[in-house]
Amino acid sequence: MFGPFECMVAWRYLRARKGERFVSITAAFSLLGIALGVAALIIVLAVMNGFRQDLIGRIIGLNGHLTVQPASGRALPDDAMLAGRLRGLPGVLQVSPTVEGQVLLTGEGGGASGGLVRGIAPEELQARAVIARGIRRGSLAEFGGEDTVVVGLRLAARMGLRIGDRLTLVLPQARGSDFGTAPKMRGFRVVAMFDVGMPEYDGRHIFIPLAAAQSLFGLEQAASQLELFVADPSQVAPVTTAVRQALAGQPLRITDWQGANSSIYAAVVVERNVMFLILTLIVLVAAFNIISSLTMLVKDKGRDIAILRTMGAGRGAILRIFLLCGATVGCGGTLIGFALGLGIATNFDSLRAGLLALEGTPLFRPELLYLTQLPAVVDPREVAQVLAMGLGLSLLATLYPSWRAARIDPAQALRHG
Repeated sequence: MFGPFECMVAWRYLRARKGERFVSITAAFSLLGIALGVAALIIVLAVMNGFRQDLIGRIIGLNGHLTVQPASGRALPDDAMLAGRLRGLPGVLQVSPTVEGQVLLTGEGGGASGGLVRGIAPEELQARAVIARGIRRGSLAEFGGEDTVVVGLRLAARMGLRIGDRLTLVLPQARGSDFGTAPKMRGFRVVAMFDVGMPEYDGRHIFIPLAAAQSLFGLEQAASQLELFVADPSQVAPVTTAVRQALAGQPLRITDWQGANSSIYAAVVVERNVMFLILTLIVLVAAFNIISSLTMLVKDKGRDIAILRTMGAGRGAILRIFLLCGATVGCGGTLIGFALGLGIATNFDSLRAGLLALEGTPLFRPELLYLTQLPAVVDPREVAQVLAMGLGLSLLATLYPSWRAARIDPAQALRHG
């Protein structure tokens, strides 16, 4: 498409010569602007992907991807039969019967707090990677039997608990006695403390063995809910549909993690889209700079264009010369930004550690400390979209100035040049 003649002339026009440095400096700033815009877009999208993946991983690591609960009452009707039916569905990896309820917690030192108790089989709690990685004190190996409990680290700090202390669970439901009514109470021994980096979980959740929870809540051998884990949490909707069809006609409430955390999920998606729009405007502004610099170049080279036309260069050749000038700036800046953004995003962990060491002070409050551990997840499709957008805007920005250059009348240019 571009011959040696067009390439040679375009290169000469882009080089800074005496008296023409302003146009070249403008082109350089255009290149730098589009490079920084593309790089910022790639980096921010990677960090937002990492934030979304980490946040969702923490949420669904503590809870099932799907939850089956009774529409009314506390216990599931024949939970063993329901679990067996759901285990055979495609995409379902694990079905865990659990018991969940609100309790009042009291410690040996007199501290008290409200909490959410979850009864779960010891082997299933140990298999949850978020909890296993988040153990800060004690060990999950001791979780079992009838009197052990795993508590959140912030909850333990608020109540002054240590490993080996007794924690009393008080049910708000009353039970009958000779003296009227009294709350149901049961003591447990603290064997481990976890910290997953989210205050709403670390400061409120506790785990006890499933059998102990069934006895505490008076459910005998029943469960209050089934938690399902699927192969691909991001594609949970088809599995939810299959579960609804398998359990059709039964008085059950089925909720997936996207529905249960719809406000958080929607906020993350909206924030990512807004950041994409804002940073796209930066690239668009840089593309307008290409238009202005190329327009000034066309005006500056009016006599040269007229001379080239009188020497036999056609309008197509002039058009290609200035298209090549603009594409060199725009596409060059896009490719530089692509390399810069991809390099920073793929080495984000090392750069973040260096920044923290240089700063010398925490960048986030303790309750948001997990943000300092966020990964940057590069999505090849998003990077390809950013690259295509940068190249497309760069090429579009060259069309009008190049067309104006090709339409210059040689006689008028020489007469008024």
